[in-house]
Amino acid sequence: MINKTIWLLSLVFILACNNDKKVEVTSEKAGSEHSGHSMAAVSNNYADSVNNGLISADTLKGSPHRTAMATVNGTHVHIEYSSPGVKGRVVWGGLVAYDKVWVTGAHRATSVQFSKDVTVNGQKIPAGQYAFFTIPGKEKWIIILNTRYDQHLADDYNEKEDLVRVEVKPEEHDLVQRLTYAVNKIDDKSGEIVMQWEKIVIRLPFTTI
Repeated sequence: MINKTIWLLSLVFILACNNDKKVEVTSEKAGSEHSGHSMAAVSNNYADSVNNGLISADTLKGSPHRTAMATVNGTHVHIEYSSPGVKGRVVWGGLVAYDKVWVTGAHRATSVQFSKDVTVNGQKIPAGQYAFFTIPGKEKWIIILNTRYDQHLADDYNEKEDLVRVEVKPEEHDLVQRLTYAVNKIDDKSGEIVMQWEKIVIRLPFTTI
């Protein structure tokens, strides 16, 4: 009888330990799901402070992960990107080559996600996630939405996977130290994706459906 009691107590102890482990794993997973958003928020705050002159010297190494998002007429637009800094370098025609496909960020391809169908340059873009590439030029830029959003730089870029190409004219702007995206509402049915870096701004208009 004593041996049976000891055996039952041991079994209860083992089950309790296993339950504790499960709780720990779940908590760790939940924390990791939010860590990406937290890191992006920190990076956004730092980059905005640098761009607004609140931090005089940009000493952060690398190109931190950032996000930009907005909802236009019920369509949520979400951008994931890496944000390099100018840091006294020649950007256009130097760090970023002219007339070559660029990830328009750093590390991995910048991605743009639409929660609903939109139109870009008169072409229907189904709801989904896309890579945002550009081909910078001195007088004009080409903005590309490509169906393969998950890729390193432009290493695996394939023109055949382009969904749309739009030619735009770059605008001059005050110096922006850290590459920054924004989603702006134009009117009740349309908006634009805006990329700013160094003294250049480009805009990609879209219309909700």
